[in-house]
Amino acid sequence: MAEKGFRTKVQRFGGFLSGMIMPNIGAFIAWGIITALFMADGWLPNEQLATLIDPMINYLLPLLIGYTGGQLVYDKRGGVVGAIATMGVIVGADIPMFLGAMVMGPLGGYLMKKVDDLFQDKIRSGFEMLYNNFSAGILGAIIAGIAVSLIGPIVEGLNNALAAGVEVIINAGLLPLANIIIEPAKILFLNNAINHGILSPIGVEQSTEVGKSILFLLEANPGPGLGVLLAFAIFGAGTSKSSAPGAAIIQFLGGIHEIYFPYVLMKPALLLAVIGGGVSGVFAFTIFDAGLVATASPGSIFAILALTPQGNYIGVLAGVVIATVVSFLIAALILKTSKSSDEDLTEATGKMEEMKGKESSVAGSLKQDASEAETAERDQTPETNEPSEEKPAEDVGKIIFACDAGMGSSAMGASLLKNKFKKAEIETIDVNNTAIKAIPDDADIVITHKDLTDQAKEKLPSAEHISVENFLNSPKYDELTDRLKK
Repeated sequence: MAEKGFRTKVQRFGGFLSGMIMPNIGAFIAWGIITALFMADGWLPNEQLATLIDPMINYLLPLLIGYTGGQLVYDKRGGVVGAIATMGVIVGADIPMFLGAMVMGPLGGYLMKKVDDLFQDKIRSGFEMLYNNFSAGILGAIIAGIAVSLIGPIVEGLNNALAAGVEVIINAGLLPLANIIIEPAKILFLNNAINHGILSPIGVEQSTEVGKSILFLLEANPGPGLGVLLAFAIFGAGTSKSSAPGAAIIQFLGGIHEIYFPYVLMKPALLLAVIGGGVSGVFAFTIFDAGLVATASPGSIFAILALTPQGNYIGVLAGVVIATVVSFLIAALILKTSKSSDEDLTEATGKMEEMKGKESSVAGSLKQDASEAETAERDQTPETNEPSEEKPAEDVGKIIFACDAGMGSSAMGASLLKNKFKKAEIETIDVNNTAIKAIPDDADIVITHKDLTDQAKEKLPSAEHISVENFLNSPKYDELTDRLKK
């Protein structure tokens, strides 16, 4: 129980970190593309356009992270104070302040919330706007001032120490051994804490200095997972064999690594395959001195190649291919020499959901591939949360899908419902997705996974709330479409 509680805490911490980083991944990719194209050694060197590189990495990206972190803690007011506080650590240091932003953003939001708890109820009517503006301004100014003189140098020292440690590991040729930790961590859904909390901030600093970083490839390499899935496609049996080719396409091209986790959980010995693939891939990256210019998210081969700097394509592709081959050979040996599986793909998927704490959209996809009959039976099972009062069709103008980060499973669900509405010629209702902490006040219907419905109700009690077991495959979508069409 203690181990499970610790894992849950780390998962939540990783989820919070990814909640600050993932909404801003587009900005990271934009910076990476501009850097790869227009820097002095880029594909299309342009001195004028290259002037965007430093301001974006030093100011834009940390401020976006700081605002997002503050907003996660205390809505827009927290985001504003978080951004002001982040500006303090930016000015107080000489390196890109990503770690500082991940500290000061949430801290600014938390302090703003505490100040409001103390004073907001005591403000007389008519002075609300005066209080809101000046409390945020005064608090932000105080925190920014402290950050410039105190927190900025501390965070810079910590960042330099971490970067120096990584540099020592790289110079000693030990970096491939990091995947002994990273690959099992991915299976346990701890990758966000490692990737977004440690690797990406240090990788960005390295990228600003030398134009690339190998750290961006450690977790994003799709080779280890692809090797396991190819082994199942050739040497597997039953549903795991038939579903593996489709899973390989989603994992390698779509970058959703989560889809291969149940296959590894079917035979825990396959951890040796993904570890072997990860270690050998990073070893190849090291030999070729390969790296990316920015974070590749999701870990799709397309995203990786788009962020590969000039002269690094051979090294990057070699690392992916070698990781795939090594992982495939080890997985094939394990599958050929082991006895029949102790559990089927559906059971392994259930184990994955239990470890993660909720059912994922990809898990639902795997279940559907594994057994259509079981899927149909599950769809007929009433979903557990008590339904809220239905809104009349004429009162529904906005439907929101909400999940933890607002980018993964909720986006898939929203896309499915949009397609159903399009076929049903429902054109007046807006369907979108967001993080559960950012559900808009004007949402009429909120659709969440059943484990998150209570949080959604607390966020917006006036909306109609619909709980689903699986964002990718719920009968509630057809029921809602028929109801709103009529």
